[in-house]
Amino acid sequence: STHSTLPEAMEEEDDPLFSNLDLFLFTLIIGLIVYWFMSRKKAEPIPEFKKMPMTRETSFIEKMKKTGRNIVVFYGSQTGTAEEFANRLSKDAQRYGMKGMAADPEEYDMCELSRLSEIDNSLAIFCMATYGEGDPTDNAQDFYDWLQEHDGELDGVNYTVFALGNKTYEHYNAMGVYVDKRLEELGAKRVFDLGMGDDDGNLEEDFVTWREQFWPAMCEHFGVEASGEDSSIRQYELKEHNDINMNKVYTGELGRLKSFDIQKPPFDSKNPFLAPVTVNRKLNKAGDRYLMHLELDITGSKMRYDSGDHVAVYPTNDTTIVTKLGQVLGVDLDTVISLNNLDEESNKKHPFPCPTTYRTALTHYLDIMHPPRTNVLYELAQYATDIKDQENMRKMASSSPEGKALYQSFVLEDHRNILAILEDIPSLRPPIDHLCELLPRLQARYYSIASSSKVHPNSIHVCAVLVEYTTRTGRLTKGVATNWLKNKVAGDNGHKSIVPMYIRKSQFRLPFKASNPVIMIGPGTGIAPFIGFVQERGWLKEQGKEVGETVLYFGCRHKNEDYLYQEELEEAEKKGVITQLNVAFSRDQEQKVYVQHLLRANKEDLWRQIHKDNAHIYICGDARNMARDVQTAFYEIIEELGGVTRAQATDYIKKLMTKGRYSQDVWS
Repeated sequence: STHSTLPEAMEEEDDPLFSNLDLFLFTLIIGLIVYWFMSRKKAEPIPEFKKMPMTRETSFIEKMKKTGRNIVVFYGSQTGTAEEFANRLSKDAQRYGMKGMAADPEEYDMCELSRLSEIDNSLAIFCMATYGEGDPTDNAQDFYDWLQEHDGELDGVNYTVFALGNKTYEHYNAMGVYVDKRLEELGAKRVFDLGMGDDDGNLEEDFVTWREQFWPAMCEHFGVEASGEDSSIRQYELKEHNDINMNKVYTGELGRLKSFDIQKPPFDSKNPFLAPVTVNRKLNKAGDRYLMHLELDITGSKMRYDSGDHVAVYPTNDTTIVTKLGQVLGVDLDTVISLNNLDEESNKKHPFPCPTTYRTALTHYLDIMHPPRTNVLYELAQYATDIKDQENMRKMASSSPEGKALYQSFVLEDHRNILAILEDIPSLRPPIDHLCELLPRLQARYYSIASSSKVHPNSIHVCAVLVEYTTRTGRLTKGVATNWLKNKVAGDNGHKSIVPMYIRKSQFRLPFKASNPVIMIGPGTGIAPFIGFVQERGWLKEQGKEVGETVLYFGCRHKNEDYLYQEELEEAEKKGVITQLNVAFSRDQEQKVYVQHLLRANKEDLWRQIHKDNAHIYICGDARNMARDVQTAFYEIIEELGGVTRAQATDYIKKLMTKGRYSQDVWS
């Protein structure tokens, strides 16, 4: 019997032994997890958390009520100008005893618009830019969709719209016009007429003129008096950091601190991918222009692109100009600073990523090359020690005819950037922090991708022309992005030149059916997307697909100077990938010959391709003259061979556009 109890005793002993071990392991694991979490938290850059409140207020109504505001200025902005105008309008409100806030429609719930009438004397202003082919800007896409689907009651909502566009485009100010019309249809009340800004003329003047009439009308509408407070109102306050850990300082990143050191997908406008430059060569053989072809390596980025998409690149300013600005203003550019919003409630804590140095801000974040807008001159005028200079600067910002003329000639026609203005007005030496607050953000530049991902899945090709000219004041002005690209040395000698970039999808697409004919018209650098299209059609042919006619119309000045991609195009023609290669050399004979002349010469072919064979037409390049002249040529061909009136021909092209058979990728 004693034998039988032994195992029992053993069992009793064993039980707690196991549970102790379990407990020990369990504690150890928990300990390790806690330790891992704590150490991981330390490694995360702290400013991240401070900057983004965990719960983002998505109700602009609640925010307005909480902060006592009655004016909200929404902006649809692609390159920052509409956002700039919205900020100026919301700042203006203060001068009229009202309180405004600028708002990105992407950050708020726009269904709340109907609740605006809950706030007394309220008003919604919309600064809406048009992008691409009459499309909304990226940040206004959801709002646009909402307007189209919504059948709401916007009774009691007061609004006005200022539209930003460019007259050279087919769909001039389409987005602003649509928002203005649609809000009225939904029951809102237009309290001031739609403003139309034309960037082909003088957008700044259009805005100033509209604004000068808008505010007095608002004062009358709301029964308020202008406070005469025309003094400059600072939006940010300066904080200098004397003993900051340099790991907490931004060095050019756009979103997350250190995002350039540790790259994490997905890559987009706030988190660009740093693509090494593998090829950078001059495209033209001669002539006084400089055309270039670059290849960016996107291996490992998980980015995909389609032929016809755009690549957006973030350039930096010329360091010699940055250094000069520092010298003129007598500032140590390596001072680490933050500009903090005085309005605690604002979503925009800083005008650009902070903390950073003045040098980084002027190199990576601020646009120092564009002629400054009138509000910058107005706000800086107070710092001119010469009264005459003060008066002139204020005059340029006014809506008086002589003021407008002075701004037009001194700033715009003379192409004076901020450095030139400081050099030519020696009594003007503003504090650099106020200047940094006022300058607009440096924007990404978009280029049509000149390759096909079917042939080059890990490489994006860019084709660009160097911008360089001498102004009336004898200064050599260089385009920010093209000069920066030109200096990107390709190579593997340990030092890689990199380009911060991301991909922007476009509507410029090859037909779904490869058997559809394509007609491509792209003179100059307008050839870019068609190099991608031709590569792709060649690839489809190799796959054994039935590929339709592929017709290209290219134009340049001289055959032996700037015939871009000549070898590739002629090779594609030899292989039968390009079924018809038409090239106009405008200056190789007495009479100038352009692509539209070649279109007319091939009118019978074109009419058959379009009318019988379902061809898709693509136009890329200059919007001001070329796209318009090409469209006119199509009208004439349709009129003549279709036996219709001009109005019917116009309608015919409109229908092709609606069906996605007439696409443009144009710029001015």
